[in-house]
Amino acid sequence: MFSSESKADNANRLRAIIDTAVDGIITIDARGIIESTNPAVTKQFGYMTDEMIGRNIKMLMPEPDRTQHDGYLEKYNHTGQGKIIGKGREVIGRRKDGSTFPFLLSISEIQLTDKKIFTGIIHDISELKEVKDALKKEMELNELKSRFVTMASHEFRTPLSAILSSASLIGKYNDSDDESKRQKHVNRIKSSVANLTGILNDFLSLSKLEEGMVQVSFSEFNIKELSQEILDELNSVLKEGQRIEYNHNGNSEIVILDTHIIKNIIINLLSNASKYSSEGKPIEFRTTVNNEHLRITVADQGIGIPDEDKSRLFNRFFRAQNATNVPGTGLGLNIVQKYVSLLDGTISFDSKLNEGSQFEITIPNSKKS
Repeated sequence: MFSSESKADNANRLRAIIDTAVDGIITIDARGIIESTNPAVTKQFGYMTDEMIGRNIKMLMPEPDRTQHDGYLEKYNHTGQGKIIGKGREVIGRRKDGSTFPFLLSISEIQLTDKKIFTGIIHDISELKEVKDALKKEMELNELKSRFVTMASHEFRTPLSAILSSASLIGKYNDSDDESKRQKHVNRIKSSVANLTGILNDFLSLSKLEEGMVQVSFSEFNIKELSQEILDELNSVLKEGQRIEYNHNGNSEIVILDTHIIKNIIINLLSNASKYSSEGKPIEFRTTVNNEHLRITVADQGIGIPDEDKSRLFNRFFRAQNATNVPGTGLGLNIVQKYVSLLDGTISFDSKLNEGSQFEITIPNSKKS
């Protein structure tokens, strides 16, 4: 009698432990059919117990694990270990609503008198992953800010000195014969201010992108008209003798995209083309629209990109070895790439050292004829 009561008590204690466990506990037979679950499993996956019992464990798996599960089961059935098979392996679970979450899975094999069963312990790590991702993002943003302070302290010094120097000298040119000298310093001030503005815009754009603050807003607009507006803005900051040759091709001028993002992409590419080209060098700028895509092409005859630097060209803060004497943040192309990605587009380039570079961006156009 005592022995019978002890067994019943032990069974009740075990059931209570299983039912109150924070981790999900699930058992399946050798075919993968679910035999039991605890309340934590129903909470983790969103299924009621009777929706799971008697069904294959594959229902709780996303692809490709769902398709490959029979292979996993075959391997487990031939281990012959009769003990822990897998401990703390990170896998992905699929909830009833179709969403997924990460968890650590420990699997034990238990050989009963008449059959073999597998017990899985499911430890949800989705909150932990979110905290880790948030911490990683915060560390990256802190690094970004630190790198910016270091870079800005260096990059700001030259244009600020040029502005101060030119502003002081302008006051000394009072005669009408000095107009060309005054204009030279006015242009120098404009160029320096443009450099400073570019540095600030690069940092602010990247900061917003990294923090997920840039939301895509589609609207219908004329890409040819937008391009002409951009050219009018940039003409005053081009180097002496530089000119942008613009052409539009395609069966339409209308696109449905994000005007702000497209404008930033074009300005960044054209500014780079000017920056890395000599005075008097032309810059080719083309837009092409069809029912499927908007294509933006910018080509220059500048310093080009060394072959050994091409693989890192879109890295944050990267400057090619032949560009160290050219003012810049090393953020422009990284920002362009992120903008293009937001619009599900692609970016490619072709460049030869000392001969120039061509960048081509292709973005799906939601405008249908």
